[in-house]
Amino acid sequence: MPSVFTWTVRVYYEDTDAGGIVYYANYLKFFERARTEWLRSLGIDQHTLRDEHGALFVVRNASVDYVASARLDDEVKLTLNVEKLGRASVEFDQQAWRGDTLLASADVRVGCIDAVTMRPRSLPDLAAAKMRAA
Repeated sequence: MPSVFTWTVRVYYEDTDAGGIVYYANYLKFFERARTEWLRSLGIDQHTLRDEHGALFVVRNASVDYVASARLDDEVKLTLNVEKLGRASVEFDQQAWRGDTLLASADVRVGCIDAVTMRPRSLPDLAAAKMRAA
């Protein structure tokens, strides 16, 4: 799946640690926002998935490599590429950039679960079709 999605965030004071750099765990929040905005760009509403299809997305695994630091007021460009679309999961390659400098990269696997039982389930057909089309 060659299509790369891009979303930009600004680093706020609340994103930084005592040293004035982005606290490492906040990159996970940034990557989460990019995945949410990617779904929105596809016309996939997570409330609708839950309420009408009984499906939720949960992170199954995340591996992050931290390369360089972002600081207060930096614009961070987040990229997202779907590496694999499975029956009940999606694997993402995500990166955070400041200009031409790679800040962090992550491999994230998201699973689809039933909203009631919290057990794995297949992706809703409509969502899977939109993801494949992208």
